[in-house]
Amino acid sequence: MTRRASVIVLTATLGALAAAVPAAGQGIDLSQLDSIVQQATNELAVQINLSGRQRMLTQKMSKEAMLLALGVSPQETRRKLKGTMALFERTLIGLMQGDREQKLPPTTDAAILKQLNKVMALWRQFKPLMTAVVSGLADRSMLEEIARANLPLLAEMNKAVKMYERASGADTAELAVVINLAGRQRMLTQKMAKEYLLVALGIEPKTNQASLKRTMALFERTLKGLLDGDPEQELPGTKDPAIRAQLNKVMKLWEQYRPMLQKPPKQADFAALEDMSLKILAEMNRAVKMYEESW
Repeated sequence: MTRRASVIVLTATLGALAAAVPAAGQGIDLSQLDSIVQQATNELAVQINLSGRQRMLTQKMSKEAMLLALGVSPQETRRKLKGTMALFERTLIGLMQGDREQKLPPTTDAAILKQLNKVMALWRQFKPLMTAVVSGLADRSMLEEIARANLPLLAEMNKAVKMYERASGADTAELAVVINLAGRQRMLTQKMAKEYLLVALGIEPKTNQASLKRTMALFERTLKGLLDGDPEQELPGTKDPAIRAQLNKVMKLWEQYRPMLQKPPKQADFAALEDMSLKILAEMNRAVKMYEESW
């Protein structure tokens, strides 16, 4: 874990640093300075993790909308969807204004705040579609709009994640990339399930089948890159034995999940697909937390 601060991280802590500086003529308490810098670095890791989780939540709620449309465990799926929506909104507000329970400091970077406001504007358009699904009022045209509108929401949230990643500075850039791409894996577990269900619903089946294949290929390549490195993705590989063991657990689940996504869609298989999508999501999330805690 680095003990040096990047310029941007240090700038974010100037207010706290000013409070730490004694009266004129006295020296700075270096141990206190080190503590302030480390806190800022840890906070940035949380911001990268939770902004990255937002990408996953856009796909999870879209998947849950399609499950409801297919009549898969309606009561339970409706409960999940409401929870996903609430977590997305709370975290988005927390990224902007701070959220002590989520260990999120308020974002002070003007460019990142502008990007988060863009995400908020898209969320205000997308949320009524989700609310209609929860209320059982969604028709075919709404499902098609969800299939379209979730992608700009995902793309703009991804831009925000990249901005947090770049704010890490040179000292922590490599680990910031790792947390970002490990976090992206969570999103891909849900995106591929969503695409599979869109094919099942007959919503642009050729387009979504092709997208599903690309999503699966990216997930597998990134998982291997997290383990053993991938220069094109700027992944150095993982040496930590505990994180490698966790990634191998994800790999074993992927070997079960992948053939489910390659089968022709059948109503009888959707509940098992949902169960597996949540299992692999949970294990991938554990890996992300391990990377975050290693910062």
